[in-house]
Amino acid sequence: MQISGDSFLQIRGLSVTYCPSKGDDVRALNGIRLEIRRSEILGILGESGCGKSTLAHAILGLLPAHARIVAGEVLWHGRDLLRFPESELRTIRGREISWVSQQPALSLNPVMCVGNQVGEVLRAHVPSTSTERRERVCELLREVGFEQPTTIYDAYPHQLSGGQRQRVVIAQSVACRPALLIADEPTSKLDGLLRSEIVGLLSKLRERHGTAIAVITHDPTLCVTFADRIALMYAGRIVELGNSAEVFARPLHPYTRALVALVRSSMVAGPSTREHFPRIEGESPDPTAVSIGCSFEPRCAERMEVCALRCPEDVAPEPSRSVNCFKYGE
Repeated sequence: MQISGDSFLQIRGLSVTYCPSKGDDVRALNGIRLEIRRSEILGILGESGCGKSTLAHAILGLLPAHARIVAGEVLWHGRDLLRFPESELRTIRGREISWVSQQPALSLNPVMCVGNQVGEVLRAHVPSTSTERRERVCELLREVGFEQPTTIYDAYPHQLSGGQRQRVVIAQSVACRPALLIADEPTSKLDGLLRSEIVGLLSKLRERHGTAIAVITHDPTLCVTFADRIALMYAGRIVELGNSAEVFARPLHPYTRALVALVRSSMVAGPSTREHFPRIEGESPDPTAVSIGCSFEPRCAERMEVCALRCPEDVAPEPSRSVNCFKYGE
């Protein structure tokens, strides 16, 4: 993978394993190589269990205690976040790199008004008086679409709808104007209209402030309509990376081709078929099993003999494209 001049976060060879107290180890990430560029929207796409949330947690330094970083680096402006002490990571989280949870109801304190919760982020990172914080919070609430921000400021989470709570969480996440926003399934709990509103809001925030956004999602249509680039994950690896329009117009990896075919079928069938990741024939690999070959080989209609014998390397068959497949590297 070539690193572009405008990238400010580079992930190099990142491998993460979960080591539970009972049961076999789970290989969650296997040699991830990825860059995130300034002001871009990157879609990190994959089915459940592919490792996309683990990747986000590793960037943020929020892996659980039973996770072990086996190899790799996460470089933020050239410095490896994996080597930062927790005290330094806390100064970065919320200020430079921020997070939007897919469950705003669980992210918000039920006994604290939402204005104070947004203000807590400012209090932790920006020297200010209580009056200044209140004014700034009201500005943020207005920016995320609340027409009466002072009313929302004094409201409690249970008094808000799901879409309103998601807006509050977004206001929290952008309070300090972070350079990178990681959004974990930001539209998965919302209906179609609210999904469109949240996507539009995130797009406006990128345009106004130049914030880079990494969107973790199982929804291919969200990537097509929202993301500049797509990183498609499968079994802890990025199997294809490229411009979103190019990836969906001319998919290279057999997994991507199967996925795109199903997405096109769902678009013909109607919106009700798009709620879940498209079902591809075959079963996902066991993450506790050690495989010497390509993880997609058992499900691949284009598999070759070499696919079962060793893992493919990332190759770049076109500028700004990479694919993890022997069809392009041999």
